[in-house]
Amino acid sequence: MSAQERETANVGAGLWKGIGMWAWILFRISGLVLAAYLFVHIWVISQGRVGGADTLDSFFSFFDKPFLVFLDSVLVAAVLYHALNGVRIILMDFGIGIQRHKAVFWICMLVAIAVLWAFAYKAIPFIF
Repeated sequence: MSAQERETANVGAGLWKGIGMWAWILFRISGLVLAAYLFVHIWVISQGRVGGADTLDSFFSFFDKPFLVFLDSVLVAAVLYHALNGVRIILMDFGIGIQRHKAVFWICMLVAIAVLWAFAYKAIPFIF
């Protein structure tokens, strides 16, 4: 087998195994989650204008349930992941960290986990 054949023999093989591909997929999913949340958020807030303060208060009392507080934690995780992965991508666009993109990814994830832990520490009393 020639050098050319060896280089192209496994093109596409194992794409789904790399951290970069999973980072890309999770980046797209978190972006979709955040876009969907944005529409729901705008709709809920607009209910205060349409239905008045009582309607908005009823929404807020509805959202004060443990499962929905847990979903807020999931939203914070999506925001942190999307933001920090976006910073990683911007750094790579400027040529910073390209050779060590996996290390930069894991550093961003450690920062996200630390911030999420701080949020969860405050949110756990409202969940349980």
